[in-house]
Amino acid sequence: MPVTLDDVRAAEKLLEGVAVRTPVEPSRALSSLIGRPVVLKCENLQRAGSFKIRGAYVRISRLTAAERAHGVVAASAGNHAQGVALAASLLGTTATVFMPEGAPLPKLAATRDYGARIELAGSSVESALAAAHAYSERTGAVLIHPFDHPDIVAGQGTLALEVLEQVPDATTLVIPVGGGGLVAGAALAARALNPAIRVVGVQSERVAAYPASLRAGRPTSVEAQRTMADGIAVSRPGDVPYDEIARYVDQVVTVTEESLSQALLMLLERAKLVVEPAGAAGVAALLEHPEVFADDTGPVVTVLSGGNIDPLLLMNVVRHGLAAAGRFLSFRVRISDRPGSLEELLRILAELAVSVLDVVHERTASTLAIDEVEVTLSVETRGPEHRFAVEQTLRDHGYVITYT
Repeated sequence: MPVTLDDVRAAEKLLEGVAVRTPVEPSRALSSLIGRPVVLKCENLQRAGSFKIRGAYVRISRLTAAERAHGVVAASAGNHAQGVALAASLLGTTATVFMPEGAPLPKLAATRDYGARIELAGSSVESALAAAHAYSERTGAVLIHPFDHPDIVAGQGTLALEVLEQVPDATTLVIPVGGGGLVAGAALAARALNPAIRVVGVQSERVAAYPASLRAGRPTSVEAQRTMADGIAVSRPGDVPYDEIARYVDQVVTVTEESLSQALLMLLERAKLVVEPAGAAGVAALLEHPEVFADDTGPVVTVLSGGNIDPLLLMNVVRHGLAAAGRFLSFRVRISDRPGSLEELLRILAELAVSVLDVVHERTASTLAIDEVEVTLSVETRGPEHRFAVEQTLRDHGYVITYT
């Protein structure tokens, strides 16, 4: 049966005192970029760090006492795992969570801290989900699917009820999409309350199952590539959310890794918000596809769906974002093996007002001539124009640049 607005309102009552009413924050930087107001819905500040507690709690709360006695089982790369673990602990049942072997250590630790037992299975969410299905059949534990269940969709849809109370004149919602539970619930609730509102879903271009599925008229699988947005890296849409998305979502766009990293960096610098790459997908869409949002003048609400990011990944993504924004340059050049050659190179960079972050001086590699030295440098520039000037000046001085 399709999920309805009444289902979402019932879920809202269940979540009273459980889910946090997360804040909305205007973004001057993004508003200037697209020429209309942009508001950030900060689900990265939700309990357990993402919107997932909404659906997980609603699903588990509706289990019978007999079902809860057998416990629950879930599969997740991190956010659904934490949502299920927290919901299960609040509702007095046990939780077993299957996670991919490469799941970030902070997400593993947080899931354990919420009381769940963790099993590692395979290298993807799909393989973990298969293991969770097998465990459910073997033990009787109830599978709490991350997106493919009406209670999950209804629970996630409560986010839209909050948004339309907080930003009643919103004309567009922009929502990250993995399996589709969040955008399905939010879209059906938003459109029921405001039929004119526009809903745009966003996927990583490396794992974009919905554009192909919507063209085919049914859920279809795509080959998953590695993406920093692991929270939305789902290769096949859910059957339950697909129907709602096909009916209520106006458009699904895809974004590159560069846009994801720039979005995360912008949120850190300008909004002072820590958001994981999947959670920043909506902002990435504003950066990469401003023309998609140019036809209207009302507020755009972009959902920041999660903030659970491994600090090591955060460092790498920030570096990637700096490079994509033209503010970071890593390269190699060969110089003469004579006194003063490195000093001359660094003098040129100093005259260009470049901040040198790192220098590696290699003189013993077998590929070097007897009178050559290879220097690897990481430098900080002030933007794309400055970076281009640095590259051109080095070439004018006879340096051959190899990018790292």
